[in-house]
Amino acid sequence: MKRVLTMGILAVTLLFGGDRVLYSIDFTKMAGDPQKVLKQKGFEMLLDTRKFNMHFEPVKGLVIETDKKQTALFGVRFKKPLAKAVSATIEWGVERFPSGADWSGGNNRLAIGALIALGTEKFSSGVPFVQKAPYFFGPFIGEKEQPGKRYLGKLYKRSGRYYCIANKKGVTVTRFDIAGKFQKDFGKPLPPLVALGFQMNTKDTTGGAKAFVKKITIYGR
Repeated sequence: MKRVLTMGILAVTLLFGGDRVLYSIDFTKMAGDPQKVLKQKGFEMLLDTRKFNMHFEPVKGLVIETDKKQTALFGVRFKKPLAKAVSATIEWGVERFPSGADWSGGNNRLAIGALIALGTEKFSSGVPFVQKAPYFFGPFIGEKEQPGKRYLGKLYKRSGRYYCIANKKGVTVTRFDIAGKFQKDFGKPLPPLVALGFQMNTKDTTGGAKAFVKKITIYGR
């Protein structure tokens, strides 16, 4: 029985984790001003992050909250891209969803989403004056969206794919298969992981949003 359990744990690790940890950051271990602390960790604070209520809590990690209609984006660009990054595990959750967000209805807003950028080849956004971007995945937690379903954004239809991974409040542990989804969606050799970020977008919604990110780990082979 013990051997069966051990083999089962090993199989899950290989399926979702890969062989080794390439990158990991635990927000529950942080304290202080998120703007300063995250910059020290290599993160760039983009868009309207200073307008959001961002703070650290021992259990929830990095908490992000707003009652306004705005967008926050922050992330880290790896000086040395993570080759063979096959999967990611994210511990995160939502406490309040923005009312009116509905990806099937065309209102692509979210309480919390990750961005996983892959490779150096860049593609047009599809509209003038918006910069090009590489391949990327955007796993997110959505209230009305179907878990496991793939969605397209209004921009970057050639290179970007969004996946709803849960639609409930509370803590969610996401195991995101980067390698498998890249092969399925783009049918090309997996490029290295070049950047990683998180976003909140409450534009065109009401009631604001509140979410948190505890930890993210990137696994490779």
